[in-house]
Amino acid sequence: MLEGVTIEQLRTLQAVVDAGSFSAAARKLGRVQAAVSQSIERLEAQLGLRLFDRSGRVPRLTQHGEAVLAAAAKTLFDVEALDALVSALKRGEESALRIVVDVMFPTEALVAFAKDFVATHPTIELVLFTEVLSAVTAHVREKQSTWGIALEDADLKGLDHRTIADVQLVPVAAPSHPLAQKKGPLDAAELADSVQIVLGEHRREAEQHEDDHGVLSPRRWRVVDLATKRALIASGLGFGHMPEHVVRDDLRDGRLIALDLVAWGGGPLKRSLVLVRRKDGVMGPIAKWAQERLGQLCRSAVEAENPPHRTA
Repeated sequence: MLEGVTIEQLRTLQAVVDAGSFSAAARKLGRVQAAVSQSIERLEAQLGLRLFDRSGRVPRLTQHGEAVLAAAAKTLFDVEALDALVSALKRGEESALRIVVDVMFPTEALVAFAKDFVATHPTIELVLFTEVLSAVTAHVREKQSTWGIALEDADLKGLDHRTIADVQLVPVAAPSHPLAQKKGPLDAAELADSVQIVLGEHRREAEQHEDDHGVLSPRRWRVVDLATKRALIASGLGFGHMPEHVVRDDLRDGRLIALDLVAWGGGPLKRSLVLVRRKDGVMGPIAKWAQERLGQLCRSAVEAENPPHRTA
């Protein structure tokens, strides 16, 4: 029944409804009225349904016509999306973008990027993954993502990479924690009795890197996401390093206290976020645009001039 129905017939149906008459639709489509009338009559014959009531001066949709029009509108929308996709593919553009970022990546920058992406490339599917350390680079290496943004401590073997921003890590504790209530710099002995909340990977302890960066206490709890780490620290259960952009408001409002640790020698602890891609990966125009835009937004988020200060 539907094999002979054409896109042109559906567009003619939509045009008649939008224009209000066969003659007006003909002018809109640049056709003669007889051709428009014949197209609708042929559609009605093929469907076996009466779509218009022609008893008055102006044709009106029947109940069947209203139902067919709704389905036709959806079909025409899908056809337009297909047309846009084919055009993009002919220009060498991608149909989807799959990227993965480390949990250290600023969420506000990721949200801003998503808004820019949908405004600039509304027909392209966006798939975002969030992973920890070497899980990011594994995602790219295993071709689950086109490219990613990883922490410099991740396993970068076999991947091209370049730095896009530096994240400042701040050792913090809740105001009620004993470390936050001590005056002056804190040495290793003072840290040894406190639990350090450490961000780790989704792997067994034996498979973790032996050189845990920034681990200063023999007592440690390992978590695999920043939200849990922040919650445990804020509750007073331990101390730990957090990205400055994540705890910026907590430090300003006194919910967390920045600790002064002797181990840092007075300087800030920083880790680089690096853009990673496979050496054999081919970057289309959308992927290239996305890399630059995400890098810009990341730098803007992490380089805001709000350095934390110890306020205990």
